[in-house]
Amino acid sequence: MHRRDFLTLSTTSLGATLLTQCSSSRSNPITQNASPIATTVAAELYQSQNGQLDLALEARPSVLKIGNQSSDLLSYSGRIPGPRIEAKPGDRVRLKFRNALASPTNLHFHGLHIPPTRPADNPFLRIAPGDQTTYEFTIPQDHPSVTAYYHPHLHGYVAQQIFGGLGGIFVVRGALDQIPEVQAAQEEFLFLKDFDLSQNFNSRSGHMGMQMIGREGNVLTINGQIAPRIKLTKGLLRLRIVNASTSRFYRLALEKHSLYLIATDAGAIEQPRELSELLLSPGERAEVLIKADQGAGQYRLLNLPYERAAMGMGRGMMGRGMMGEPDNRSTTNVLATLSYEEDVQPQALPDKLIPVSRLAKPSTQRQFTMNHGMAPGQGMVFLINGRPFAPDRVDTQVKLGSVEDWEIINTGVMDHPFHLHTNRFQIIEQNGQPVATPMWKDTVLVKTGESVKIRVAFQDYPGKTVYHCHILDHEDLGMMGIIEMMA
Repeated sequence: MHRRDFLTLSTTSLGATLLTQCSSSRSNPITQNASPIATTVAAELYQSQNGQLDLALEARPSVLKIGNQSSDLLSYSGRIPGPRIEAKPGDRVRLKFRNALASPTNLHFHGLHIPPTRPADNPFLRIAPGDQTTYEFTIPQDHPSVTAYYHPHLHGYVAQQIFGGLGGIFVVRGALDQIPEVQAAQEEFLFLKDFDLSQNFNSRSGHMGMQMIGREGNVLTINGQIAPRIKLTKGLLRLRIVNASTSRFYRLALEKHSLYLIATDAGAIEQPRELSELLLSPGERAEVLIKADQGAGQYRLLNLPYERAAMGMGRGMMGRGMMGEPDNRSTTNVLATLSYEEDVQPQALPDKLIPVSRLAKPSTQRQFTMNHGMAPGQGMVFLINGRPFAPDRVDTQVKLGSVEDWEIINTGVMDHPFHLHTNRFQIIEQNGQPVATPMWKDTVLVKTGESVKIRVAFQDYPGKTVYHCHILDHEDLGMMGIIEMMA
């Protein structure tokens, strides 16, 4: 009834890169970031009322405590993560935003299908220090239920600002939330974020070696906490997970429990899919159900080792040479501890979720090759189709109402998660092999030496926006293109 995915169904082909366990991984050392000292703390919540959601948000330097250490970080309204925003299809959102940083910034609503123009989701908007603006948009009536993610997106500043702590969850509630078994589950949000607490983030900085591979911190957090405890009081747990890290990949497994995937970045899948592991690259999100079916006890949520660059590439930069701690290629980290008592009885999983219709056949096919190289006056840059980002150049023009197939090819030595703004897509092929089960994505991992073909329907909104690698140092160093959607 509920299928279990094995390596032959690796979800790069599924879009979220869902993997099976490797027994060799279990022999790696486990690092406990800290003893679980508290239950997870939910972000401050803003929900729409009577079709309207109003809030004020400020990006600012903040001295915040991570574990036992107070550090100079960046926050939205003094919190990491920023406030959780929840709306429904048809709601009007009005967000008054002020920039109290020392550098310019803006906001991107990653995973929302809203206009790419001002005052909605314009990645080219530049909000100077001390300035403020109002973002205002309507969630479409047919918008799917999603776990989306808001964060800064001003080219050249993105990696530093996100690495410093900026980001928050944006939820659109809908049909998935109304499925009885999902509605009955205990819901928890996991905002996965790593930090280097030795840096001063209220400046534009970063060692070039760190930027080349993509910087990672040696402190891993969930909702701004180190190794929190999640106490399960119901027989079914719904985890809504966001990889909000600048570059770090999370290869997640829960001791003695399966993860039942119910949604990827851009919406629900058709029926729960049983997994032993879940790999999320930066910018990806997923929703899973967990059954309390292993008896009373404590079970560790683990981040297993993952190699995101060709063997030997950047070991000095990603390991002790970069942040002074072992990197996540060889160490298993404890991210959190799930606990429940004997009186918690397992609840049933839903048999079906939300139907996923295949997109129509494409009218156009394109190829995008990701790599790195040298550019005059810029040094090392990251490239799409041999060119680094140029703010005054349109790289791709499409017509609204059209469907296109894009083949994303990675000829470089590092994995690259590919993200498209405004419109979600379906994965059609993985390394030339057809993908049997459609699902909705807005970010897909393309591993080194591999290719992924996606199918996109360009709908509703004219204007310019971007596609890029979501290892955000790579984006800042050129791996981004401009797309113009024409009426």
